[in-house]
Amino acid sequence: MKYLVVLPAFNEAHTIGSVIREIRTSAPFADIVVINDGSTDGTAGIASAGGAMVVNLPFNLGYGAALQTGFRFGVRGGYDLIIMMDADGQHNPASVGSLIEAMREHNADVVIGSRFLQGSYRMSVARKIGSRIFSHIARAYTGIRITDPTSGFQLLNREAFAYLAEGDNYPLDYPDVNIIMALHKRDFRIAEAPVVMTENSTGKSMHDGLRPLYYVVKMFLAIVMVLMKRRGR
Repeated sequence: MKYLVVLPAFNEAHTIGSVIREIRTSAPFADIVVINDGSTDGTAGIASAGGAMVVNLPFNLGYGAALQTGFRFGVRGGYDLIIMMDADGQHNPASVGSLIEAMREHNADVVIGSRFLQGSYRMSVARKIGSRIFSHIARAYTGIRITDPTSGFQLLNREAFAYLAEGDNYPLDYPDVNIIMALHKRDFRIAEAPVVMTENSTGKSMHDGLRPLYYVVKMFLAIVMVLMKRRGR
């Protein structure tokens, strides 16, 4: 089985080197590709020096677009499984084994790593409320208990990431509960596994400033769009 770790990165020169080294230690069986999303610092050079493959996007396209680029890279490279991780050091590579074990145990197509199934994780009150709301929505729609619907630490098999690599099957900015619902509607099997995440020490977040309001509005619209799509693969 060919594993590929996809790391979307935008100006992560301060962390990308250590993240790659930790992945090499915890998941030496996996190749690594860094999707350099228009970084203006040394992200690409450090990643390449660390032994990772690097795909340079011409400018900052957004988190979702970078991930979809990784999915397409995985399809063309003939990979069987993709591990999605963040490049800022929040996701502990030692938890990759938990994702793999859960995929085998549940015969799943997609495994979502939950920071809430093992230990504790601090987040703002607004983010916690939003996470719980979307968790309830995901469970109501799928019948599956998803405790961490905004987690970007995931394992996908080829059929799942090949579907997400196509056209507009993946959003450019915030892929969260809408993707869980869309995958379920396409009959992909989804499971959850405990993972370890650390808090973002840089203070940067996709949900800073007024972004949480935009995120909530957009996510509800995205959910409506999922409900309107045809069921089945």
